[in-house]
Amino acid sequence: MPPLTLDTPHGPARVHLHRPDGPPTGALLLGHGAGGGVAAPDLVAATAVANELGATVGLVEQPYRVAGRRNAAPARQLDAAWEAVVAGLRERGELDPALPLVAGGRSSGARVACRTAAATGAAGILCLAFPLQPPVRAGREPRPSRLPELEAVPAGVPVLIVQGVRDRFGMPEAAPGREVVAIKGDHGLKSDRAALRAALAAWLPGVLGTR
Repeated sequence: MPPLTLDTPHGPARVHLHRPDGPPTGALLLGHGAGGGVAAPDLVAATAVANELGATVGLVEQPYRVAGRRNAAPARQLDAAWEAVVAGLRERGELDPALPLVAGGRSSGARVACRTAAATGAAGILCLAFPLQPPVRAGREPRPSRLPELEAVPAGVPVLIVQGVRDRFGMPEAAPGREVVAIKGDHGLKSDRAALRAALAAWLPGVLGTR
């Protein structure tokens, strides 16, 4: 089916919906990386696993990407657009409030999901290649860690991070309610799709309540 276009405070966003064969068990909403799109291999793999588990999947294109820009919008705009997309999908009946919503994405999309977890009422957060520590550029001061964004997820909301062992953005640490699965590969998560799928297949049923 063609993607849905939803209004946000910063322009239209697009949502590519992938529905399961039967009645949905919940929903997985995923955002893309800062310079990438919703066809990234890890997002495609997550979509397949979630559909197999009976979840509806929405792949969200932020307004700046819909407008054809590659440079990411500021965090406050990304967050506001994400929250508007969730609200719009609920108004249209695409997200059943009685079913769990897992929010997430790859890299920048994972950050957005973490920052908005409370506002969207997410039942779980899926982080694919979370960009914990920006690499230091020659002649520049190190930029701060994004750990506070992970820690902003409300207590009791489970988090899964799938991270490549050679990710140049570092490896987040596990914590209560936060599981970290390290797999072969780098920030692109392209090297071991079987391990990626296995991690998702082990974690998602517990959040969706299908285990």
